[in-house]
Amino acid sequence: MRQSRKQTAWKKSRTFGDVKGGRRWPKLKDNIVKRRHSLLKPSEFDELPIYMVENPSKDFYFPITIDDIKNVLAQLPPEHVEGLTHIWLRKTNKKEKYQGVYTVGSGVRLITLYPFPKSNQLILGKERPTHKLLTWYKGYASEPQKEKDNWYIEFTEESARRYYLERLLLHEIGHYVNETLVRNKAARYKSENSADNYAFNMKIDI
Repeated sequence: MRQSRKQTAWKKSRTFGDVKGGRRWPKLKDNIVKRRHSLLKPSEFDELPIYMVENPSKDFYFPITIDDIKNVLAQLPPEHVEGLTHIWLRKTNKKEKYQGVYTVGSGVRLITLYPFPKSNQLILGKERPTHKLLTWYKGYASEPQKEKDNWYIEFTEESARRYYLERLLLHEIGHYVNETLVRNKAARYKSENSADNYAFNMKIDI
């Protein structure tokens, strides 16, 4: 069903935001870059966060639902989530290399999560994956395997769901916590490590 013009009014502005961190496919990489978002600052009457879901392309799917996300947020300390304005399950494109991104700008604090391959296989590249990378996926994916020139790990639909909720979503929330609550500049600079630690240490029931 197509939303009315009134319902989608908050989407119309295009402003710049800062990407405070994100989980890349498949590597870990620290960077803060300029990125466009198309969201208006919510009004005082909006219930936050605002949830958005796009249809993924034919080769991808979202292993989680909005209700799954709401269940996770309800278990976290209020100060860890109350300033989030949007959560977006967004269709991927060929240029997009992130699994998830936390973006700040113009009164918006946005978590974007991208879909997972329907094959449930995650290609890790030609080089043998590092211990750090495998530790991140431990408990969710198979041991790394090599086919032709590429290493890959394999998930199930259920383990992909757990990965998105227990690792990926919490990692991006960790970026929000780091940006809003951590006052130590050195700790904020190492935001990817901080976000990883948040995801590793925060225990939730799904």
